[in-house]
Amino acid sequence: MKAVATYENQKVLVLGLARSGVHAAQLLHRLGALVTVNDIKPFEENPDAQALLDEGIRVITGSHPLELLDEDFVLMVKNPGIPYTNPMVEKAQQKHIPIITEPELAYEISEAPMIGVTGTNGKTTTTTLISLMLNAGKAQPYAYLSGNIGIPATEVAEKVTAKNVMVTELSSFQLLGITKMRPHIAVLTNIYEAHLDYHKTRENYVNAKMRITMNQTPDDYFVVNWDSKEWQDLSQRSHAQVVPFSRLNKTQAGSYEVDGKLYYKGEYIMASDDIKIPGEHNVENALAAIAVAKIMGVTTEAIVSVLTSFTGVKHRLQFVEEWHQVRIYNDSKATNIEATEVALNSFKRPIVYLGGGLDRGFTFEKLEPLFKKHVKAAVLWGETKQLMAQSLKAAGVENVTIVADLDHAVPVAFKLIQPGDVLLLSPAAASWDQFHTFEERGDRFIADVNQAIQKEQE
Repeated sequence: MKAVATYENQKVLVLGLARSGVHAAQLLHRLGALVTVNDIKPFEENPDAQALLDEGIRVITGSHPLELLDEDFVLMVKNPGIPYTNPMVEKAQQKHIPIITEPELAYEISEAPMIGVTGTNGKTTTTTLISLMLNAGKAQPYAYLSGNIGIPATEVAEKVTAKNVMVTELSSFQLLGITKMRPHIAVLTNIYEAHLDYHKTRENYVNAKMRITMNQTPDDYFVVNWDSKEWQDLSQRSHAQVVPFSRLNKTQAGSYEVDGKLYYKGEYIMASDDIKIPGEHNVENALAAIAVAKIMGVTTEAIVSVLTSFTGVKHRLQFVEEWHQVRIYNDSKATNIEATEVALNSFKRPIVYLGGGLDRGFTFEKLEPLFKKHVKAAVLWGETKQLMAQSLKAAGVENVTIVADLDHAVPVAFKLIQPGDVLLLSPAAASWDQFHTFEERGDRFIADVNQAIQKEQE
């Protein structure tokens, strides 16, 4: 960690906790700052605030009192999820208090260079693939995951050295709070329309994403998806060396796919069908990771080893098991229709589909063409089960079974699968009707699958 004296005896406000806020507050405290933490959750329900108070950090919980900002704070470290329309944030802006997010603080103290990954889709998978490729064959970790992937960047920045690299997933919310951050390699996986409730306009959202390259120089690299003219045009904003990747053979200047084969600047890498994780979107993620790995000097052998063995980020179209020539996938992270569209489109094999969950007032007509094309049978549960059953029947899927819950769904599905099928959990709904989180739902699915396999073996 770099020796940073900037914050000694300076008043800093950490607005909002969660894991990144906790680590930011602890780091600032160790750097000698006079830290105040303000979190909306009441103190008695807030173990993070209680722990910070025990460490000697001032905590104010239960509300966001505007008068707090009348103190002489030199900086606000804001939780990325708190919008800039929040009254505390607005008042800080009016008082010209600088506002950053936790990754900016991490960059300030890190001795290691940073590889930053952003985009609407594919961030987590691409970030993970890059890290695995950089670490392939090494006895000790060289690359460390951090950021929006669930590991606070400050936590990682404190332990890495100049011999390491931070591979950091960055959301648009986080990127709005950077000022000096300069990734040596910045990756833009894609940009679609998202988070307009936060950013208000698509233009604002795009501008937030493009902040990942705003401080880069010609000594740096901007790896960007070349399969949209919009993304090609956006690359012109960067001062870095642009390295494109393309699944549609729009360029051969970086990494690209031609006739089912992956290349980097003319060098054959592997067949795209040999990528362990399915789907065209994962070909794009692989191409982005290949470009970064090649820039960093990773061998083709190491790249191929990762892409032929990586089974996916947990709960995101994660390969679970192959049982009697049936491939089983956990896509519990598919909490909306769009994510399930991607999942269904990822397979050429017949699908036995498991879905259902919290009813948010949506219907499932949008999935009907994909149900018709890919699904041979379905097992449903949860609040959306009847609505989903209607769409499956409208799509011509006759074998639809409704059960009480996921625990009952898996044994039924095992009676429907045949060699050559895919068994796919991709609920197209949030988990909160029967589970606390999508992770809990996915873990339960994996446990139920293992139990069903064990029962078949008895």
